[in-house]
Amino acid sequence: MSSQTSPTKLAWTEGLSVFAAALLIMVGIFQALQGLAAIINDQRFVVTGDYVYKFDITGWGWIHLILGLVAIGVGTAMIMGQTWSYIAAMVFAILSAVAQFMWLPYYPIWAIVIIALNVAIIWALVEQVGTRRTA
Repeated sequence: MSSQTSPTKLAWTEGLSVFAAALLIMVGIFQALQGLAAIINDQRFVVTGDYVYKFDITGWGWIHLILGLVAIGVGTAMIMGQTWSYIAAMVFAILSAVAQFMWLPYYPIWAIVIIALNVAIIWALVEQVGTRRTA
């Protein structure tokens, strides 16, 4: 077995890196807009049933806005090739997925879509980091 990575594998790795960065920026924009909607008009969101994670909608709005803005910044740093941004992106994708899980009773389908996008980001980053280690 050779310890060198093929050019094709390296090309896929770079593609996944850009894909993860673009997805992270997109998720950040969505999350920031979601946060703004909750801050501006918190009466728009209705909770159905009794939910364990009851928080103030405006507070959730600020959490989503901050997470979204940081995700946009980290995704931009990834595109610029900053090495620290890959681990930061994984951390913020995980935090975003957890925040969306806790947001499920307020906007269930939207939260599930954003969780799925975060999983795609994490997968792409894990593939990218794993390939770099074997190179």
